[in-house]
Amino acid sequence: MANYYSDHPEIGFYLNHPLMARIVELKEKGFADAKEYDYAPVDLGDAIENYKQILDITGDVAANIIEPNSESVDLEGPHLENGRMIYASKTYENLDATRKAGLWGVSMPRRYGGLNLPNAVFSMLSEMISAADAGFQNIWSLQSCIDTLYEFGSEEQRQKYIPRVCAGEGMSMDLTEPDAGSDLQRVMLKATFDEKENCWRLNGVKRFITNGDSDIHLVLARSEEGTKDGRGLSMFIYDKRQGGVNVRHIEHKLGIHGSPTCELTYKNAKAELCGSTRLGLIKYVMALMNGARLGIAAQSVGVEQEAYNEGLAYAKERQQFGDKIINFPAVYDMLSRMKAKLDAGRSLLYETAAYVDIYKCLEDIERDRKLTPEEKQELKKYQRLADAFTPLAKGMNSEYANQNAYDAISIHGGSGFIMEYKSQRLFRDARIFSIYEGTTQLQVVAAIRYITNGTMLANIKEMYENLEVSENLQRMKNHLSALITMYEEALATVKALDNQEAQDFLARRLYDMTAELVMSLLILRDATKAPELFEKSAIVYVRMAEEDIVGKAAYIKMFSIDDLKNFMANEQAENE
Repeated sequence: MANYYSDHPEIGFYLNHPLMARIVELKEKGFADAKEYDYAPVDLGDAIENYKQILDITGDVAANIIEPNSESVDLEGPHLENGRMIYASKTYENLDATRKAGLWGVSMPRRYGGLNLPNAVFSMLSEMISAADAGFQNIWSLQSCIDTLYEFGSEEQRQKYIPRVCAGEGMSMDLTEPDAGSDLQRVMLKATFDEKENCWRLNGVKRFITNGDSDIHLVLARSEEGTKDGRGLSMFIYDKRQGGVNVRHIEHKLGIHGSPTCELTYKNAKAELCGSTRLGLIKYVMALMNGARLGIAAQSVGVEQEAYNEGLAYAKERQQFGDKIINFPAVYDMLSRMKAKLDAGRSLLYETAAYVDIYKCLEDIERDRKLTPEEKQELKKYQRLADAFTPLAKGMNSEYANQNAYDAISIHGGSGFIMEYKSQRLFRDARIFSIYEGTTQLQVVAAIRYITNGTMLANIKEMYENLEVSENLQRMKNHLSALITMYEEALATVKALDNQEAQDFLARRLYDMTAELVMSLLILRDATKAPELFEKSAIVYVRMAEEDIVGKAAYIKMFSIDDLKNFMANEQAENE
């Protein structure tokens, strides 16, 4: 019987991540829960075994329920009845299966009914569910919104809402509006305090809301009358049981058909303030978005894997000119690149998740006691790393998912263009990954300050110095030494231009080079530990990175301010 966990040992490899022991130590807080909960681990080995069991259960559900339902869900999709969203019929089967398997509220502490899983393990679950059906992963993974409520809500709100999510109720984050997409400072949904009822009331419209008819909503709204920027925005909790919000429209999308994208109308809807006023965008949405971006990275890796699986399986069966097409150089080159992107992207995902875990665990501990000076330094270190790596993980993996899905269709040839083959659905589903929760261009904006201020260069050099590789991979490491020098020179060239427009123009090239060096170092590390899983991918990926970095470095070296002026002048002339 298929199992998306045991069939892909690459996932389980990351349970042995260098930071996993520290993550478990912090997450379990001395394994104190073992005294109260018989299912809580008593030590590191017990925790890892618990994770393996949960991953195995999820792999089974993903492979044998969610994936077989995916085609039906894609064809039917959700629909609208009397202001309410109705899921595709097979989506209800998926929801029932994941609830019975205990896969809801998994990141929450056990005292609220959760499993206390770290982000790294949650990302593994998310990856597998996405491989089975990326649309359903959207619905399921939005349970992570509860992390924001846990971090910033009151204890009364935690006790009220977290057990409901752990029991399987869905969530949504209601951020965007018709006139406020990426620019959330323009949100105008109005929040007013009702003195008589001692509650907040929400009025307005939200658009492009994933799982918009969910049970519990986190809503960004304007609480400060007369304001027009982010300082007037607050975060609110809306409970569907209270009424006051209807679905006006469900979008007809290119892909992820099982995931309902709704336009909502708020009419005097009762809501609770989450945290403090004025911090909705500045603090709470930023935390919410970073979590969501890590979720999209996991979603992307799942589709990267499934696209590779589909391409490989077809290439092994399809014959042309008297031979199986997997034996054609053009095809095996394509497949080897797909696998290299998948393995390198996955390594970046779990490296980032580990950074997030450590600083989030320390923040949680800080709610109960003061951190030691060493712990405070550790928190700051990993928070900076998480902030720098998250936009790399989301941006690069979302692009790789698109590329792998595209290549899977190419391997299928004409059959890939036929709706009966899964490749076309993976292609349609993947396209949104580099758009929602911040386009790749916005990931570049989020990452570039860590690149231009030298933070990522220092990280890369430190990773290189600490990297021990097998004899088979030493040549690849030597290649990286030259590439790092080339990258440093390109970075210095951009900074020497001393021009913000030029920096913005070249930022994507610097971003790609940065991410490719990081992933090269990570995949070489992994390949040294598990050559049977990663050595081939490591060699292919470093050569791919070299090919790309050399080209981008040459472009930057030849670039001048006059080039930018000429380019802009030509664009303006064409648009007149």
